[in-house]
Amino acid sequence: MVTSRWTAASAQPAAGMRRRGPVLERAILEAALDQLSTVGWNGLTMEGVAAGAQTGKAAVYRRWPSKEDLVVDALAAALPRLDAAPDLGSVREDLLELCRQMRAAMYSRPGFAVRSVLHECDTFTAERFHSVITQGVIEPSVELIKEVLRRGIERGEVRPDATGSYECDVIPAMMMYRSKVCGSEWEEGDLVEMIDRLMIPLLRRHAD
Repeated sequence: MVTSRWTAASAQPAAGMRRRGPVLERAILEAALDQLSTVGWNGLTMEGVAAGAQTGKAAVYRRWPSKEDLVVDALAAALPRLDAAPDLGSVREDLLELCRQMRAAMYSRPGFAVRSVLHECDTFTAERFHSVITQGVIEPSVELIKEVLRRGIERGEVRPDATGSYECDVIPAMMMYRSKVCGSEWEEGDLVEMIDRLMIPLLRRHAD
């Protein structure tokens, strides 16, 4: 299951109350995500975020001196999380379901925000977002893949040395590459083909 830390509903103020503190900050972060998912990184402005949050521009700049700082915190707060590795009884089905969950995360609003940053930022600016994307997206995905592969090893489906970085990096690397470089989306058939034609032969025991 894919979850996120907070939603648009959680950022809405109670009627008649002046927002401040964490409530206002959540509204600003939510507005930043809205901007990223609608006008993209290049179109995002601090003025637009302030208007979306229904606050003054000064309130945004007091907390975040630049849009890079703001977007880092917005992504860190809202990136979807993959709760647990699937356990459907076979490494093929587990990896396929995990790919579906990763695809759902990519197509969520925070996921679109991440893709906007990756697609539109220059290399220097993208470095600002490296840690939040690595820690919030890539590393959790790799850990779940490792868990699936360890179960496959225990069942005798996967060769014992198949939990290295190459095997575990293939799925997130392919999904990010297709999205960023090729601009293509992942249909169900694409996921099945990646698992059946790439991952299963890569993980198969040598004696098979």
